[in-house]
Amino acid sequence: MTVEREEQEYAAKTGRSRVLYEEALAVMPGGNSRTTTFFDPYPFYIQRGQGAHVEDADGNVRLDLNGNYTSLILGHAPPEVVKAAQEAAAHGLSFPGPTEHEIRLAELLTQRIPSVERVRFTNSGTEATMNAVRLARAFTGRPKIAKFEGAFHGTHDWVMVSVTPDPKAAGGRQRPKPIPWSAGLPPAVAKHVVVLPWNDAEADEVISFRVAPGGAQERFGARPDLTTLGKIIGGGLPVGAFGGRRDIMDFYDPRRGGARISQGGTFNANPVTMAAGVATMNALTPDAYARLDALGERLRGGVTRLLEATRRKGHVTGVGSLFCLHWTTAPITDYRSTRPKDPDAPMRVFLGLLNEGILLTQRGMGAISLAMTEEDIDRFVNALARVLARG
Repeated sequence: MTVEREEQEYAAKTGRSRVLYEEALAVMPGGNSRTTTFFDPYPFYIQRGQGAHVEDADGNVRLDLNGNYTSLILGHAPPEVVKAAQEAAAHGLSFPGPTEHEIRLAELLTQRIPSVERVRFTNSGTEATMNAVRLARAFTGRPKIAKFEGAFHGTHDWVMVSVTPDPKAAGGRQRPKPIPWSAGLPPAVAKHVVVLPWNDAEADEVISFRVAPGGAQERFGARPDLTTLGKIIGGGLPVGAFGGRRDIMDFYDPRRGGARISQGGTFNANPVTMAAGVATMNALTPDAYARLDALGERLRGGVTRLLEATRRKGHVTGVGSLFCLHWTTAPITDYRSTRPKDPDAPMRVFLGLLNEGILLTQRGMGAISLAMTEEDIDRFVNALARVLARG
């Protein structure tokens, strides 16, 4: 089935979402506030989420293997997290000062990640990487930063480089050229960002707690000077954090004459977010990670067997509860090798899965939650088989 036919089937099931989208176009550019969630002909509007599923404005229920871009590791509305957030909200939504919840989440993070001796909170992963870049420059005195080709690290200027570059314009594979990802970036950005080939060095830690109790650093034996965190540490609410060695983080210490770097933010360490984060981290026990690993292996194994049995051109990669579909026969070694031979393949599969009641990301990345079962994993593999059979 073509992308157009999948779009037609999708549109037939989402009439109410189409009406809402047309209303949104009148008040927001493109109809929304998150470019990543937009797709043609229009995104569906989510009314509620429970456990492993989301329901849209037309009553369609889908198995959610997107998980708000990996952040919902416990699934939607887990009772312990909802209770913690409700109890915190009942005492006040935000304050012009710190709360105990902030201390408790900071304690959990520093206990789990030995390299993070001190930590500070933000409202997003973008803010976390922005502060980490500023801190690294202040500590080292060097203006240039390095990032990996094809990697997304937020939407501030210094990391909006070579996120999805066209290889034809991006220079050699081993020495990629910095390519702006957006209009509005000053020329100085490309001058001060060194782009490295992905998969030749360690990556940032924005989704680290997906793979081990101590994050990717525990799983892969890394000990960086600075770490950025986001996604699951807020329990589904807006959050980010950055931390590392005490002597480096002391640049933010406001005592004894003021900090060398000032960090503001009206909603930093919001008590509701902090309480939800504590509840989430407490739920992520070693047994929970073992279960996530098992479900991840079941999914990746099922997809691999499907591709082999049907002789489809594709791969599935991933670790722990994370996975990604790649529609290419080339070995996956770097960003450029992940690009599909058929440029329509990712969207055709994405829309096809939506029509089968499965939600992924548009590029094929997925995340398993603790709300899922082995039957949910098998349902995904079987749905993918039907989509591929149509294509």
